[in-house]
Amino acid sequence: MNAAPTVLLANPRGFCAGVDRAIEIVERALEHFGAPIYVRHEIVHNRHVVESLRARGAVFVEELDEVPDGAVVVFSAHGVAQGVHERARARGLTVLDATCPLVTKVHHEVQRLHRQGYDIVMIGHRGHPEVEGTMGQVPDRIHLVETEEDVARLTLDPERCAYVTQTTLSVDDARRLIERLTARYPHILGPKKDDICYATQNRQDAVKRLAAQCDLVLVIGSPNSSNSNRLREVAAGLGVPAHLIEDETALTAETIEGARRIGLTAGASAPEALVQRVLARLRELGAAEIAELPGVAENVRFTLPKTLTEAT
Repeated sequence: MNAAPTVLLANPRGFCAGVDRAIEIVERALEHFGAPIYVRHEIVHNRHVVESLRARGAVFVEELDEVPDGAVVVFSAHGVAQGVHERARARGLTVLDATCPLVTKVHHEVQRLHRQGYDIVMIGHRGHPEVEGTMGQVPDRIHLVETEEDVARLTLDPERCAYVTQTTLSVDDARRLIERLTARYPHILGPKKDDICYATQNRQDAVKRLAAQCDLVLVIGSPNSSNSNRLREVAAGLGVPAHLIEDETALTAETIEGARRIGLTAGASAPEALVQRVLARLRELGAAEIAELPGVAENVRFTLPKTLTEAT
């Protein structure tokens, strides 16, 4: 008979300060303005969070055309292009911007570089809302790089070029692309401080420590969550079987069969309540001991829009 598996919890895991802020903006907007509150795109990439807010009166839309005149609209944590801001102003919508401040920092960087005449490279995943929002900060001279082949196809001003990155990339993948960029364009400028956010870095470091001690890693997160997918890839890249799961319903006896030490973490948009539900399911499946690994303490907190703080 197989011994009961042990579960190791990554630390830190789950919500980051940007996600906390974005969700609180929607919650406070519902309290202050009343339902419905319109949200452009998913506020964060987690189905459970979205469904919870929808049940309270949030209406999720893909484009501003779906927002009625005179309504309140929240822009998601991933940020939006300048054109979206302009259309909202032109229609007189009440806008609450839940863009993560670390994404906003990249937006300001792109705008500054464009004003100074630089060709800009955006390292990121095509089609991701954050990438679309960042590239939409300027009208031209910005190029998306996702692979090493993309780097080879670039034609930039070798003396006046710069790069920025999506905040939720794999730290190691981004480093490889930056090395290719700097080899091809030795004078390319990078950000003074790494664009990859502290929470992304911390969670990837934590999953590396976790994977080194486990023979299976489970990552809680939605399929469209970039940072959650990167966590799974980091663990798998270390040779440990790793699965991305949305919640406890994805777990069966077959999922953990043969595993003696199961590592569990959660993406930055996954609530701790899901972690507890997955732990309960693992106990049902025979897990005996649950231990939390030590990790970096995160004390970051971002301020809310004045519209909401003045209302309380």
